Amino acid sequence: MRRIKTVDFTHLATLLTLLICLSGNSIAGCTRVINVPVAATGLSVTTGEDGVSGVYPELLRSMSEKNGCSFNFSVVPRARLELMFENGTADLMFPAKKTVQRDQHGIFIPLIINRAKLMSIDSKWPELRSAQDLIDRKSLRLVVVRGYDYGPGYMALINELSKQKRLLTEADPTSVARILKAGGADLTIMTPYILVGAMSGDARIEDLIPKIRYESIDELPWGDSGMYLSKAALSEADKTTLTTLLEQAAKSGQVWKSFQHYYPDNMLKESMRPLIPLQK
Repeated sequence: MRRIKTVDFTHLATLLTLLICLSGNSIAGCTRVINVPVAATGLSVTTGEDGVSGVYPELLRSMSEKNGCSFNFSVVPRARLELMFENGTADLMFPAKKTVQRDQHGIFIPLIINRAKLMSIDSKWPELRSAQDLIDRKSLRLVVVRGYDYGPGYMALINELSKQKRLLTEADPTSVARILKAGGADLTIMTPYILVGAMSGDARIEDLIPKIRYESIDELPWGDSGMYLSKAALSEADKTTLTTLLEQAAKSGQVWKSFQHYYPDNMLKESMRPLIPLQK
């Protein structure tokens, strides 16, 4: 009678695990569905009848297809998104500049370099060179998106203009554009591609795009922009997985290519650069 040879399943399982780890540079998927509330932000994040789309949601979906992380998107105002992130009820927040306040609640992953600017519609006043110039022009009113934060210089400026009753706040960039068109305010501050992206395709405000005047001030310098991962909501395993995926996307040029897909080059030139210079 032929003897049946026994198999050591412990060694077999170890071998299979080793082979899986060695095959390519595979990254383990997330341990649960990632909760992602979003606010409309130009073409970076779009919301509407067709659902959530834009640069950042599509970037996450591509990660989902390749690495098994699933993302559940919901739509909220930007100010509520900031509050949810602080309270630990949002796993991710984007797009976002790195700030001291946000660093208390999240881990920042830089994806691009950008710069916010002063923007007005067909204005004729002398060039504004600093925040103090704007403060001194008592007739000028500023409208901004509630919840946006472009760093200490920005926050100091809007706080001062608020004291002078020269500040309006709106829920999203589209509303800001409508206020500018209606003459309810004279200028705004945000990254140009966000404002132009919000205007594009909206017949009520699209005609403003060629009339935009861009002004740069020292208080709004170039800096990193990207995503925040929640310290409180995400497990260590998911933080590690998402950090690795996002850093790979930035270094490979995938993030920059995503922006080029949605925005024309002349729009990006005004306010954005790839995190790592791309090889020609």
